[in-house]
Amino acid sequence: MTKLIELTEIVLFDWGNTLMIDFPDAQGKMCDWEVVEEVAGAGEVLAALSKQHKLYVATNAADSTEQDIIQAFERAGLSQYLSGYFCKASIGLSKYDSGFYPAIIAKLGVKPQDVTMVGDTLAKDIYPALEAGLQAIWLNSSGKKLSESDLANVVQIQYLSELLEMSL
Repeated sequence: MTKLIELTEIVLFDWGNTLMIDFPDAQGKMCDWEVVEEVAGAGEVLAALSKQHKLYVATNAADSTEQDIIQAFERAGLSQYLSGYFCKASIGLSKYDSGFYPAIIAKLGVKPQDVTMVGDTLAKDIYPALEAGLQAIWLNSSGKKLSESDLANVVQIQYLSELLEMSL
C-alpha cells in the first residue's frame, strides 16, 4: 500500500532518470550529449507543479557545473519550470556527504519539513533526505519491491504524473 503525502511548497528533484534520461552509453556532460531527453511526463508534471510549488534540481552530477546543468535542461525544454539548481559545483558537497541536504535547506532559508525530495535512488536521494528531515518520494519506475521495514517511511510512485495527485 502506498502512503500518500501532500507536496510541500518546495520540491527538489533528482536529475538523472528522475527528470531526464541518463543514457548509460553517453559519455561526458549531459549538456554535450548528442541527445538529451526528458523522462516520460516530466515536462507536463513540472509545468503543472511550477504553478503552486518552487521546483529545484538537487543532483549528484560531479562533472557538471551549474551552467552545464542549466544548458541541459534548456535543451530538453524544462528549465523554465525550475527555480534553481543544487550540485557539487554550487554547494561543494555531493549527495554522499551528510551535509548535502542541510546545505540546500540553509541556502533556501526554510525548515527541512517544508521540502520534498523526489528521486529514483534510495541510497542517494531518499534515505539521506529523510535523515535530514525532508519528506521524500521515491520514483520507483522499475516496480522494485521493498521489505516492509524499508517501506515504513518511503513514499513511492511509479510515474511522475502521480505527483500531480499529491499537489492538489
